[in-house]
Amino acid sequence: MARVRTDPTDVLVVGGGVIGLAVAWRCAQRGLAVTVLDPAPGHGANQVAAGMLAPVTELQYGEEPLLRLGLASNERYRAFVAELAEASGVDPGYRACGTLAVALDSDDRAELREVHAFQQRLGLDVQWLSGRECRRLEPMLAPAVRGGTVVTGDHQVDPRQLGAALLAACAAAGVELHRSRAVELTVAGDRAVGVRTEDGTALTAGQTVLAAGSWSGELPGTPPEVRPPVRPVKGQILRLRMESHFGRPFLSRNVRAVVRGGHLYLVPRENGELVVGATMEEQGYDTTVTAGGVYELLRDAHELVPGITELPLLETSAGLRPGTPDNAPLLGPTALPGLVAATGHHRNGVLLTPVTADLLGEYLATGAVPELAAAFSPARFAGSRTPEPLTDETLAHDTRACDTHSFDTAIPDTPTEAVR
Repeated sequence: MARVRTDPTDVLVVGGGVIGLAVAWRCAQRGLAVTVLDPAPGHGANQVAAGMLAPVTELQYGEEPLLRLGLASNERYRAFVAELAEASGVDPGYRACGTLAVALDSDDRAELREVHAFQQRLGLDVQWLSGRECRRLEPMLAPAVRGGTVVTGDHQVDPRQLGAALLAACAAAGVELHRSRAVELTVAGDRAVGVRTEDGTALTAGQTVLAAGSWSGELPGTPPEVRPPVRPVKGQILRLRMESHFGRPFLSRNVRAVVRGGHLYLVPRENGELVVGATMEEQGYDTTVTAGGVYELLRDAHELVPGITELPLLETSAGLRPGTPDNAPLLGPTALPGLVAATGHHRNGVLLTPVTADLLGEYLATGAVPELAAAFSPARFAGSRTPEPLTDETLAHDTRACDTHSFDTAIPDTPTEAVR
């Protein structure tokens, strides 16, 4: 029989990645009683993500609302990590270094020029550079670099340190960590009232926050009409150790590139680690590191920075981004009273952590949806069904298969939020 908790919590957060922990921390600061449910809190997709804070260089056509949300979060980051470091005693690894985006051939240059023109139309602070100017900023770049843009406001944070800091801050703020996984959403009287856990505990709450990343649409017991349309998008990533060259760092800032139409990024950490990523694969919940994925990343990185193949390879890993049909997150109350969404951040989970925490904390404490969250209401997908990962067959027909998924499968052990 289930063990029923007789002391219901104000807020129950299902998922202990950086999004879930940040929301929990903000709610606890507002005086709410908060429980986080996760078998391994702080060890989700942040263990894989690169941590680029790049709302400008990450911009895609048609994503202007997401840009506004990303800029708002980026503006909050410096104060957010300073507060977090003080509360936790852990350095979140924030670094204001800027981002250089470059192109390697004429086609890539033309694409980057179009993006730059789009950025300028939106009034963004982006400077165009010649190939020589790019190499002056980063001498290790290949001579073939044809041009690029520099964005001084796109920075980075170390997602692993960020997760550790949030975990410590939650503990200091009195957040209860329940190290198990949800096996069923509990609904009573047309309202979500908590979850049943794998260890047999029935947790009750005034508000249940679904922050389980790619698995947010898989929680048994969730009515089909409110299940978030989130799918996993696999990303493989590499970590290498940099060495100085002639007294200069191997790379001094984030570098993004368009290589034969594909996108690549390199994120140099102050501790000497260089993160290279990431593939975009529709492979369901598979997180296998493949030879092809590693080869693709190293091939493109070598073309961009030839010296990279001389660096020691420290780690290969893969994680899952929670993708949505419009690539934007779901933030706020669902159509089921008592169930709140904080998921679907896709490529921007780490970037959007501060603003998600602030917006959800405001709603959960006051009941009012902040204006900035309005465009990301789960209601925009009301009645939609959770999409299956794309297959070769569906890609060939340019369609996306959908399925309701059975409710007899529990959320896997490691909820995850995003891989950048």
